[in-house]
Amino acid sequence: MSLVTTKDMFKKAYEGGYAIGAFNVNNMEIIQGITEAAMEEKAPLILQVSAGARKYANHTYLMKLIEAAIIETGLPIAVHLDHGDTFELCKSCIDGGFTSVMIDGSHHSFEENIKLTRQVVEYAHAKGVTVEGELGQLAGIEDDVNVAEHAFTDPDQVEEFVSKTGVDSLAIAIGTSHGAFKFKPGQNPQLRFDILEEVQKRLPGFPIVLHGASSVVPEFVQKVNQYGGKMPDAIGIPEDMLRQAAKMAVCKINIDSDLRLAMTATIREYFANNPGHFDPRQYLTPARAAIKDMVKRKLVNVLGCSNKI
Repeated sequence: MSLVTTKDMFKKAYEGGYAIGAFNVNNMEIIQGITEAAMEEKAPLILQVSAGARKYANHTYLMKLIEAAIIETGLPIAVHLDHGDTFELCKSCIDGGFTSVMIDGSHHSFEENIKLTRQVVEYAHAKGVTVEGELGQLAGIEDDVNVAEHAFTDPDQVEEFVSKTGVDSLAIAIGTSHGAFKFKPGQNPQLRFDILEEVQKRLPGFPIVLHGASSVVPEFVQKVNQYGGKMPDAIGIPEDMLRQAAKMAVCKINIDSDLRLAMTATIREYFANNPGHFDPRQYLTPARAAIKDMVKRKLVNVLGCSNKI
């Protein structure tokens, strides 16, 4: 098996009423945990790399780690740039072997967003690479993305945007948010399914993407705090809402914060119970296992994509 694009993945997902998990990767253990889970669940997979992760781990190292994962698992894997904000960054990833890129022009005017997205699409399609665009903005902080307030996607704009840009998928804002601190206890998290339904009507058969879709599993927040952390209580997106979205037009759901929480909580717990240990293999082994368990949970309970390859 070799690297694939998202095109066939999304077609099958749309028709099958499930979504593909797009999991952010930063190092070897995260890649191993994600791909081992997907292999055991026989699930298609998107590994996505932010600009920050690419800077931290180095493009070449990440691509070679993903290449190793394909050899070990035989999975169909797409490598996706998450939140590319310039043509130059998208071009560099395309030239470097990525099979999918996101150009996030949502912070520009509608007209400038179309112009920038179309530029990336023209370059990417000539290289056989798929492109994700974005309309609307999610509140929250994650890596270099920092937005103060939601700007929900306007369904009246989606047809024009897709037709003028030629994008292969569209990220929309319906109430998810970046980072772990989505809602405070007592709040009632809601997704704007009315917006999703209207977008689906206007773009029948077209793959939609949800960013900021971690559920912020309480056990890991509690464990981080139990072992010296200072995270405020937070409520993520309920998994049943995400599963409902995956049964509709949503073909790709991004998950990052839950992976970070699982890994950090496990490492904190390990050091609390083993204060004299200093071998990275000792604390990264259970951290990798926690990543694997988290991904399995998402594949089965949220995405519905187990046994789809």
